[in-house]
Amino acid sequence: MRTITLAPGERLQPRMLAREGAVPADITASAQGIIDEVRAGGDEALRRFCREFDGVDVADFRLPDEQVDAALEGLDPSFLAALEKAAAQIRDFHEREVQQSWFTARPDGTVLGVKVTPVAAAGIYVPGGRAQYPSTVLMNAIPAKVAGVRRVVMVTPPQRDAAPGACPISPYTLAAAKVGGVDEIYTVGGAQAVAALAYGTESIPRVEKVTGPGNAYVAAAKRLVSGDVGIDMVAGPSEVCVLADATAEPAVVAADLMAQAEHDPLAACYLVTCDASFAERVGRAAEALLAANPRRDIAAASLAEQGAVVIAPDMPTALEAVNTIVPEHLELHCADAMGLLGSIRNAGAIFVGAWSCEPLGDYVAGPNHTLPTGGTATFSSPLSVDDFVKKSSVICYTPAGLLADAPATQRLAQAEGLWAHGLSAGLRRRVLELGPDAVSPEALAGADLARTAWPGDDPDTVARGISGPAAGPAAEPVFPAKES
Repeated sequence: MRTITLAPGERLQPRMLAREGAVPADITASAQGIIDEVRAGGDEALRRFCREFDGVDVADFRLPDEQVDAALEGLDPSFLAALEKAAAQIRDFHEREVQQSWFTARPDGTVLGVKVTPVAAAGIYVPGGRAQYPSTVLMNAIPAKVAGVRRVVMVTPPQRDAAPGACPISPYTLAAAKVGGVDEIYTVGGAQAVAALAYGTESIPRVEKVTGPGNAYVAAAKRLVSGDVGIDMVAGPSEVCVLADATAEPAVVAADLMAQAEHDPLAACYLVTCDASFAERVGRAAEALLAANPRRDIAAASLAEQGAVVIAPDMPTALEAVNTIVPEHLELHCADAMGLLGSIRNAGAIFVGAWSCEPLGDYVAGPNHTLPTGGTATFSSPLSVDDFVKKSSVICYTPAGLLADAPATQRLAQAEGLWAHGLSAGLRRRVLELGPDAVSPEALAGADLARTAWPGDDPDTVARGISGPAAGPAAEPVFPAKES
C-alpha cells in the first residue's frame, strides 16, 4: 500500500487518490455493441454471447422451478440457518423503510399528496464470476419484495464447470433466491443480461428496474440502458476505508482491509490514521495474514495496486480525508467512534466501533450491502425499498382552491409567455364567475381570450386569490353533468 503523508494544514486532494472511473470508454463501447445485438437478435444473440463469454450452450434460459426447489435439498444445515437468519434481519430492516401514500387538505378543500406504487417487475443481477454471492441475492430480492414488487427476476451467469445435465447455478445462490422470494431465474450474465432485462427478448420479458452489482461491462450496460429502464446505481470495484487510532488492534484492521481486497484486484483499501507507527504495524500484520489467505493473489494485488495509507497530522484532518475519499464502506476503529459519527458526511455504510466489522454488514446486520462506490456516496445512497417504488403527485382542487391559485398561475404563465397555460386556468375562472355557458363556442367567439388568459390581476389578487364558492363536499361541481 502506498503512503500519503499530510503535513500540518495540508488536506487530502482527490487527485492524490488516483481513482479511476468505474466504466472505461472502451468497455462502454463494447457494452453498447452487445446491447444493440441483443435488442436486434433477442434470444439468439444471448445464446451466442453465452457461448463466447461463458463457454456454455444454453437452450432454455429460464431455470425450471423444480431445480430451484431442489436447491434446498442436501445443503449444509448450518448454511441454511445462516441464510434464514440473514434474510430475517434484512427483511426486518427494510420493512422499516416502507413509505405510505399520504394526503393533506387545505382549508379550501384542495387535496394534495403522494401515491406510492411499487414497480411491477424488477430485475436483479447476481455476479457469478470469481465467486458465488447468495448474500447479493438476499440484498436485492428482499427489499424488492418488501416494496411490493410482484415479479422479481434474477439473472446470473451459467457456470462453465457444471457437470453435464447438472444445474449451471450454484445451489447456494439458488437457495438464497428461494428464501429471498425471487420469482424467475435466467442463466445469462454480463452486459447481455442487462440488455435482456431492459428491453426483453422472446423468453425474457422486460422489467422496469434493474439492480445489483457486476463487472465493468455490467456497470457500463446499466449506465447505457438507464432512462429506458430504471437502475439503482453504476457500481465500481468495492472499497473500504478504516479510520483508526492507537486503540485499534493492527491485525484486526489488517484483516478488515483484506476483507475488501480479496473481492477483486481492483478493490480499493484505505487506512487513515494519525499514527505512522500504527500504520507500519498494520502493514506487517497484513503481510502475515496474506500468507494464509486462499485468495492471496487477488488480495495482494488489490493492496499493492489500489491500497493507500493516509497519515494525517490530527483527527480533524483525518476526518476530512475520509470525507474526501468518500468510501463505500467506512469503519471507525477509534476510542470515541460514536462521537465521530457526526463528522462523517460521505460514506455508503458506516461501521461504528471496533466490534462492527464490515463483513457483518455484508451478510447479516440488515442494512443493504449494495452501496455507492467510486465517490458517488457524495450524492447517492444504499439500495433500499425506495429503489423499487415510484411516487406520483396527487393534486385535486376544489372550485375555491382554483380561484385561490389561478391568478398567481396566470401571472407566472404570462411571464413565461405561455398563453394556453393561462387560458387553462382562466376558462375555469370564467365558468365559476359566469356559469358553464360562458365557455360555449358561441360565448368564446366574442370573448377577449387574451384577457381571459392573462387578466392583469393586481398584486393583492395574485397573492390572495379570489373569493369564491365554498370548499369541500358541499361545493357545487365545477362542470355539472350534462343531461343525455
